[in-house]
Amino acid sequence: MTRVSRSWLALREPADAAARAIELVEHLRPYLPATGRQIIHDLGCGTGAMGRWLAPVLPGPQHWVVHDRDGELLEIAAADLPGPAADGASVTIEPRESDITRLDPGDLAEADLITASALLDMLTEDELAGLVSTCAGAGCPTLLTLSVVGGVELTPSDPLDRRVAAAFDAHQRRPTGRGRLLGPDAVATTIAKFRGLEAEVFVRPSPWRLSPSQADLAEEWFSGWVGAACEQEPELAGETGDYSRRRLAQAKAGQLGVTVDHADLLALPAAASISSA
Repeated sequence: MTRVSRSWLALREPADAAARAIELVEHLRPYLPATGRQIIHDLGCGTGAMGRWLAPVLPGPQHWVVHDRDGELLEIAAADLPGPAADGASVTIEPRESDITRLDPGDLAEADLITASALLDMLTEDELAGLVSTCAGAGCPTLLTLSVVGGVELTPSDPLDRRVAAAFDAHQRRPTGRGRLLGPDAVATTIAKFRGLEAEVFVRPSPWRLSPSQADLAEEWFSGWVGAACEQEPELAGETGDYSRRRLAQAKAGQLGVTVDHADLLALPAAASISSA
């Protein structure tokens, strides 16, 4: 999978936190242990942003096992601990350098919750099938947030927006040495695979809605969005020069509205049960 920079993860963390569907957290609470320490596995954790968002809204002591294949990002995750739990209980963290596409049920032993963020669209269908099977086999809730679904809206609109968006979506579905990436199809595929294993699945929208105060993020996102589109359709490069300069100037001035659609999903395997208080 593509290596993600620590600077990009830091830049997007506030927008991610604002976008995630807190409603799904409320829905999973009854399925977490009523007493004792909760063991939470975060897959493809990056710098640990999911833990910093989720740990403070869950009550009770928590032990986060964070998985990533990038050792440098894991070091940041281990150093930048999540805050205390919602009731002030302690939160600990255990970094594990691992390839999340090669996990087996033993790697998630005793998990009470499995999480991931901005991950599904970077997987192939075979990788996703294996991951879903492993998560469902753990018999606990799985919360998967911020997967792109293909919707982008820029305000004010521009005639080139739709063409760039279509090329970007095609880039997300591009073939790789591992297979074709799922891109915007990942959420629907994930839902189908969990339901095929008799899991109950809940889905909620979690769009980025970037404000003028997030101009730096809008500029960085836009540059990457256009760059990926031009990589997919090289002929676009000759048409997007003025377009990019105009859009970036709007972003810098806080005059570009950006909405990027994502979806969050919560899967409750058949083995999951509501904890008694």
